[in-house]
Amino acid sequence: MTHRLDALRRHSLVVADTGDLDAIRRYQPHDATTNPSLILKAFDLTGYQSLIDQELAVVKAEACDHREEHAVDRLSVAMGSEIAKVIPGRVSTEVAARLSFDTQASIHRAHELMELYEQHGVSRDRVLIKLASTWEGIRAAEVLEREGINCNLTLLFSDAQAQACFDAGVFLISPFVGRVSDWYKKDTGRDFTPDTDPGVQFVRGVCQRATQGGYDTVVMGASFRNTGQVLALAGCPRLTIAPPLLEELATTPGTVTPRMLLARGGGPRPSPLTESAFRWRHNQDPMANDKLAEGIRRFDADQESLEARIADRLASF
Repeated sequence: MTHRLDALRRHSLVVADTGDLDAIRRYQPHDATTNPSLILKAFDLTGYQSLIDQELAVVKAEACDHREEHAVDRLSVAMGSEIAKVIPGRVSTEVAARLSFDTQASIHRAHELMELYEQHGVSRDRVLIKLASTWEGIRAAEVLEREGINCNLTLLFSDAQAQACFDAGVFLISPFVGRVSDWYKKDTGRDFTPDTDPGVQFVRGVCQRATQGGYDTVVMGASFRNTGQVLALAGCPRLTIAPPLLEELATTPGTVTPRMLLARGGGPRPSPLTESAFRWRHNQDPMANDKLAEGIRRFDADQESLEARIADRLASF
């Protein structure tokens, strides 16, 4: 009997949206993606406690400035290194959201994360540096890509963000589905079917522009609220899915029909966006403005919560 998760794998590469090693082993994704919110959840997982103590002991011995922030990076990389042992592909690791509007600081932090991964024996071709899709984040990714450090641009809600990432040669982008749908549901008071869902339609459009323009950037649908949204994007190159939805797909019998048949084009591409054009086009999309700003704030709030947990744990050493 075929279940929907296995059927989905025939059309899209499945990525686990979690840092939970047990879930990753169960669902056997190709890649995994993390962020401060997921690391915060992992902080309470039994399987990570000895690793957390080990990393925090190093941080305490180093007596460095901003030690809680440094500890978040060390923990993210240590957990990412464990994940890399059980997946065949890549693990995404996020630059702190508070650096989303600072290109040079983002580049510097990305270099530090890669150095930590190399200390763990994980090569750069197993890692994606995750950055917010601000103008500054995209510029940082452009530099990193030229250095051979591949990036995952997240919190992507507008056509302007997607086009700027294509222009910059970014390895992978994560256009969001659920948060787009949330905004339109609240704004209109309507419920949507999977095919009329604004988030699904947005990601389908991004996929079409990527393939028709002949861009090498990989599109990975993200932020799903239900399996209907996931299945409506079967055929999108990659889909990052949280464990509850992976479980539903893994235990539901059925086939999956690809909803997007993407033919790579070779037509003329638009001129690269200038900073002013990017900011204006993004500004004209109220949903994208609201959700990008909110997403950065939420990730930073989770980072602050994690840093507070780390400070308390360090005090107990």
